Amino acid sequence: MRQADVALIQSLYAAFGRGDIATIVAAATPDIEWRLNGSRSDYPLLGSWKGPQGVQAFFDELARIQDFSEFSPREFLSSGDRVFVLGHYASTIRKNGRKAASDWVHIFTVRNGKLAAFLEFTDTAEFARAWKD
Repeated sequence: MRQADVALIQSLYAAFGRGDIATIVAAATPDIEWRLNGSRSDYPLLGSWKGPQGVQAFFDELARIQDFSEFSPREFLSSGDRVFVLGHYASTIRKNGRKAASDWVHIFTVRNGKLAAFLEFTDTAEFARAWKD
C-alpha cells in the first residue's frame, strides 16, 4: 500500500467534511478528469468534469442540489497509482426533499502527489429517481 497516497486521499475527505473544497481543487492536476459513472441527463452530477475548474464546478453543483445526512468513507485500499475507497452516503435532494442513499466506490489516480483522476461508482438510479419530480 502506498501510504502517502492513502494519506493524501484521507486528508481530502477530511477537507470535504470541513467544507474546504479549495484544498481538494488545489490537489488536482491541470488535466484531472473527475467522473461519476452515468449521464448528466439522468442526474446533474453524473458524467465527466475536466480540470481544476471542472472539479470546482462539480462541488458547486453538489452543494446546490444535495444535502448530505451521512458521508462515510469506510475502507481504503491502494494498488499502484490508485487508491480505492469504499463507503456509504445518504442525502436529501434540495429541490424536492426526497432522500437517496447508496454504497459507493471511489477510485482516485494519484500522480506525483496530486489527483490525476477520480471515478465514482454508486447506485445512480437511486439518485436519478430521487431527482425526478
